[in-house]
Amino acid sequence: QVQVMESGGGLVQAGGSLRLSCTASGNTFAINTIGWYRQAPGKQRELVAGLGSDGNTNYADSVKGRFTISRDNAKSTWYLQMNNLKPADTAVYSCSVSVLQLAFWGQGTQVTVSS
Repeated sequence: QVQVMESGGGLVQAGGSLRLSCTASGNTFAINTIGWYRQAPGKQRELVAGLGSDGNTNYADSVKGRFTISRDNAKSTWYLQMNNLKPADTAVYSCSVSVLQLAFWGQGTQVTVSS
C-alpha cells in the first residue's frame, strides 16, 4: 500500500513558476514509475510528465522546455518544476505512483495561472 500526497499548487501570474511536490508513504521501495497528470475543467486527464523505472523522462509536447520532473532519492518525494507558466496550464495536477501493476493517486493540487 502506498499513500500519495501532492502540494505546491496555487495562483501564479503568467510567466511565473511553481514547484509541485509529490510525497509517497508506505511501501515506497517497490515504486516503479511516477507520473504527473493534470485535468482542466471539461477536459480529459493528460500525462504531463513521467519518470520511468529506467530514469528516463517524458513530457507532453505542450510543456517541453518548461516543466521538469525529478526525484529526491533520499526521500520518497518527486517534484514537478513548472516554469514560464501559461493560462493553459491551469488545472488540477495529480501525482500517480506505480507499484507493479497498481497505481496510487493523490488528491490533486490546484494550479491557476492568470494572464
